[in-house]
Amino acid sequence: MAEFRQRRRGQQRYFRPRNCRFCADSKLDINYKNTELLRQFVHEDGKIRPRRQTGNCAKHQRAVTQAVKRARHIALMPFIGDVLR
Repeated sequence: MAEFRQRRRGQQRYFRPRNCRFCADSKLDINYKNTELLRQFVHEDGKIRPRRQTGNCAKHQRAVTQAVKRARHIALMPFIGDVLR
């Protein structure tokens, strides 16, 4: 269910419960060669998105991070995004 949490000054913020897409679909594989999938987990400036934004569980977030770093190391993905170039 959706939750509303009180913020300072009476503002409410909506939190949608997120489920790990890799736990839900066992056919999805985290691989450093699949750059289209990995780009969904990287910001425009090249930073890896945190778990609270992607909705991954801890196990799959570590695997995504490792795959992004491997793809960067062999030049399949850039270290910085197009914004900073």
